Amino acid sequence: MVEIENHTSELVTLGDHLREIQDYLHIDAKRCEIGELETLASAVDFWNDNERALTISKKIADLRTEVSEFDEAIRILEDACVANELALSDEDEQMAAEVVVAIDDLMRHIESLELSSWFDGEFDGGDAIVTINPGQGGLEAQDWADMLFRMYLYYAQRKSWKVNVLDAPPAEGIGIDHATFIVSGHNAYGMLRAEQGVHRLVRISPTDVKQRRQTTFAGVEVLPVLPDDIEVKINENDVRIDVFHSSGAGGQSVNTSDSAVRLTHMPTGIVVTCQNERSQLQNKDVAFKILTAKLYELEKQKRAAEIDELRGERHEASWGNQIRNYVLYPYQMVKDLRSGVETGNVDAVLNGDIDAFVIGYHRWRVANG
Repeated sequence: MVEIENHTSELVTLGDHLREIQDYLHIDAKRCEIGELETLASAVDFWNDNERALTISKKIADLRTEVSEFDEAIRILEDACVANELALSDEDEQMAAEVVVAIDDLMRHIESLELSSWFDGEFDGGDAIVTINPGQGGLEAQDWADMLFRMYLYYAQRKSWKVNVLDAPPAEGIGIDHATFIVSGHNAYGMLRAEQGVHRLVRISPTDVKQRRQTTFAGVEVLPVLPDDIEVKINENDVRIDVFHSSGAGGQSVNTSDSAVRLTHMPTGIVVTCQNERSQLQNKDVAFKILTAKLYELEKQKRAAEIDELRGERHEASWGNQIRNYVLYPYQMVKDLRSGVETGNVDAVLNGDIDAFVIGYHRWRVANG
């Protein structure tokens, strides 16, 4: 008979770790906060102020997600302890195998809870505005921007995050001119901060008849969607508003009227476009939301002597500035130059399997202060 392994010590250690997590994530305080917010949400006039109601509802959902994950980890721990005792007392090999599976599951939950503890920035728990722009490389860079765009859409799908594509016009030839989209979900901004920077691609050119190796670049910008209580004063006289025909798939009426909106903030030169909402008014509202986030960040950069905490140091999307290399030829590898995380499964990465890079970056960030 196979000797049954005793996991008691390991389970005790994991239990102690969960109690530490309970303290530094303030799980008990969050349970109380959920109750208080649910009381507000039960008021008969709760939905009279729609924006406030949506903000509170999202807060409740985010808190429930975190508390539920902690409760699930506790449940797995308790079940694993019972199974471990039964496996030892009955010398049950099948039960012992279930303990091993449960411990692996428990460690995944603990890793996820630890990840949540890293996102203690002002906007980390909220939604993100992501912009992708082609860098050096001409037509190839446009195609690379499109590949990154699809990679993030796949990643958001894996995370069960909602994506609202605001602008992603096709470029001349191949690829996209740029892409701007909002990602909504628990810790979306905190997670996606890992992607801020220059991404470098090395591959055989799909447009070169001589099949030569090509290096191209694209820049990714990640900003938080600012809460309603953050005020940024914008003088509307400083903003030029242009409307034009949409080229996006925002609905039948989009392509038959001048519904797309372009804002130009003349003092700073910041340009924002939005064309995927169904009406000009909706596009204008969303564009002003993005402009507000960009101006807020710009003001923080002016006041801060160190690297801006929201976006980090900005670099031209070109040689020597990349945060991550994606090599498709002469070998296959994706490597993050900050955390050192790498993989040879390039196809999986381009299909949205980037958690290892996102988590690796945040481990590196926390370790390096």
